[in-house]
Amino acid sequence: MTDDDTHGSDDTPPSAADTGTPVADGGSAAGADDVALDPWGSSTVGDYRKLFEEFGIEEFDDVLPEVPEPHYLMRRGVLFGHRDYGRVARAMRNDTTGPDEPADAAVLSGFMPTGDPHIGHKMVFDEIIWHQEQGADAFGLIADLEAHAARGLSWDEIDEHTRSYLLSLLALGFDPGEGELYRQSTNREVQDLAFELGTKANFSELSAIYDFDGETEVSYMQSVVTQMADILYPQLEKPRPVVIPVGPDQDPHVRLARDLAARMRFFKVTEGYASFEVDDEERDLLARAYEALEAERGEDDGPVRCEDAADWLREHADASDARAGAVESLDSGGKEPLRPRVRFLDRNATDEAFEALIDAVEGEKRVFEGHVDAFDMDRAAAEDLAREVEVEHGGYGFQPPSSVYHRFMTGLTGGKMSSSVPASHISLLDDPEDGYDKVKSAATGGRETAEKQRELGGEADECPVYELYAYLLAGDDDEFAAEVYEECVGGERLCGDCKEQAATLMREFLDEHQEKREEAAELLEELDIELESPRKR
Repeated sequence: MTDDDTHGSDDTPPSAADTGTPVADGGSAAGADDVALDPWGSSTVGDYRKLFEEFGIEEFDDVLPEVPEPHYLMRRGVLFGHRDYGRVARAMRNDTTGPDEPADAAVLSGFMPTGDPHIGHKMVFDEIIWHQEQGADAFGLIADLEAHAARGLSWDEIDEHTRSYLLSLLALGFDPGEGELYRQSTNREVQDLAFELGTKANFSELSAIYDFDGETEVSYMQSVVTQMADILYPQLEKPRPVVIPVGPDQDPHVRLARDLAARMRFFKVTEGYASFEVDDEERDLLARAYEALEAERGEDDGPVRCEDAADWLREHADASDARAGAVESLDSGGKEPLRPRVRFLDRNATDEAFEALIDAVEGEKRVFEGHVDAFDMDRAAAEDLAREVEVEHGGYGFQPPSSVYHRFMTGLTGGKMSSSVPASHISLLDDPEDGYDKVKSAATGGRETAEKQRELGGEADECPVYELYAYLLAGDDDEFAAEVYEECVGGERLCGDCKEQAATLMREFLDEHQEKREEAAELLEELDIELESPRKR
């Protein structure tokens, strides 16, 4: 969940060319032949499309039409994927509140203070600030417990980098009056929530996700649960949609946080067809059988029964473990009517909360030990009711956190961008002249000679310098980004002139940013955040 020190780049989504704002492609990053998502490693992604197939990340293009005034990183395909971002987009459009009310949503991302903030981090800063400008409550956190446990940094080093990250975030436009900045180590609410979340996770699970073993320090494992608390922290006041902007290497954190959010809930709401519970695959089979038999039923026929559905599945469904389980359950149900209903399963509810839920369900219902079936409600209404009862009785009512994923930036020397390789990245603290020189020395997607460049065009999709335009230097000007791209691939733009322009823009950006950092210093001193950790050195 924390943005750290690695940023690479890979292929362009289908929408990039369609929108007229191409973004650098870069092919497969060096050494990234398969997809490995490691939150603390130097992850790159060889093929972003594999993330859709292997991890269930959805294409951002699918939700882009729902986003109000999308940021240029969204328009250019730099944000390539998401999990459940539609609920956040709807909240920012005020579909769930009113036209004059602030968005009932939040954005949170964290930064591990292991070095200077650089242009890769700026993407996440920009995403937080853009969501804040759309009306979402914004949270920026310093993952100092993680830096201490996972990277072994001293508290003096952490303090130095903490101040630097916060200055850049403020200089880029974060409004502390409309948001919250905090450190993990001094936020007691986060630490208390982490303790509660820890009751729903175990060592075997963390080992499977993060490859922990018997040599892993306990504080390292604690830092994971603390990050889960960070992700859910914006919902302590009330349940609401929250988006976590991250690189794809942080997806394991997001998936675990979504699981823990569900495990903390008092009730689980599912759809059912009979008194017994089935898994998702079996439920889909029951739905198919019910719909087919209901369509065939005449006016004088009785209700669809479990045994009828069992016979239908034997005849029509492909052989599978799911079918075998569904048929066995239906046979056991015998003549019980098969009827659609929503089911409230008791997961962690107190006796008082379960009784309150029973009373709150209107219309026809059946009460069992451990669950309630409601026949006159739809799934959405049931979810709302379950959350309302839970919150009224002291539960969290967490909504599953959403996430958006940005592409890694390629290092200026090609390959990965890393804080440990100064020439590969531009720090937001670099002297503007040094930034100029780094861009001038950067690798490009140009041809061997100017003649071939004019004849064949440059390879902007594999050019770290073009990425600088698309990700940063073109700003909100899509026409400029598209112009650079088209001139490059069309052979009109040569690398020397292109790098000179990019280097000049970078020098101007760094000069302006550092002036704003100086202005933000006074503001930072006034904020309620401890810049010097009280922990022992």
